Amino acid sequence: MIALTIAGSDSGGGAGIQADIKTFQELGVFGTTAMTALTAQNTLGVHGIFDVTPEFLKQQIDAVLSDIDVRAIKTGMLFSAELINVVAEGMKMQSIPLVVDPVMIAKGGESLLQEAAVEALKTKLLPITTICTPNIPEAEVLTGMTINNESDIKQAAKKILAMGVQYVVMKGGHLQGEFSKDIVYWRGGYFTMKTPRVETKNTHGTGCTFSAAITANLAKGLSVEEAIIEAKKFIQLAILTPLSIGNGHGPTNHFAYKKAFGQCEVTVHES
Repeated sequence: MIALTIAGSDSGGGAGIQADIKTFQELGVFGTTAMTALTAQNTLGVHGIFDVTPEFLKQQIDAVLSDIDVRAIKTGMLFSAELINVVAEGMKMQSIPLVVDPVMIAKGGESLLQEAAVEALKTKLLPITTICTPNIPEAEVLTGMTINNESDIKQAAKKILAMGVQYVVMKGGHLQGEFSKDIVYWRGGYFTMKTPRVETKNTHGTGCTFSAAITANLAKGLSVEEAIIEAKKFIQLAILTPLSIGNGHGPTNHFAYKKAFGQCEVTVHES
């Protein structure tokens, strides 16, 4: 059981490649990587970004996929249109489930995706995506609409599905309410996952970790629905038991799922 993450490095260890590998490992999946960028980063923010060349990203992806039996792939921070084009071209040659976490803005507010890259993401990568996992701000950028309620979420999901995505997980963490609701849409229906909202500043890397957990579960052979629900348990437990590292937005706890034996209540409502 092997997965590949194509993403940026987080020197603070809470997000990006580092979060992905930790998540893969905790779920019993061997992690391989293709690095898109290095960041000088901690819990207080991103202090610098150094992106790799498109040619070197292609070399990394080709090296892994030509030799290793990868069963699922995820993308995180892709940064530029040129890098997105490389990933899209490489993925067209594969019949491997692809999870796209459309990373755009860091917790501290720094942009992690150039403006020109948004169009490439929408036209080149999303049409070949199995599961896309946007939060509300990312969904707003992808669709060009403002999202304030569940009706808006449904409309935004339809727009993202129309781009070619097979499943879209509309994450509700940025909305208000006693419960956090993620809604999973596909062309034939939807289901809702609900968990108690956790008040904490330690949410750095939640998107990376959640999408990595989905990817690991797919690599293990779980169905799309099972992979997403188990990933929700993984990230909920990670948020519930913070490590309190650093002076800003601390990382989630990647150890929590295994320590809790995966026991976490996620209320699922089928359509």
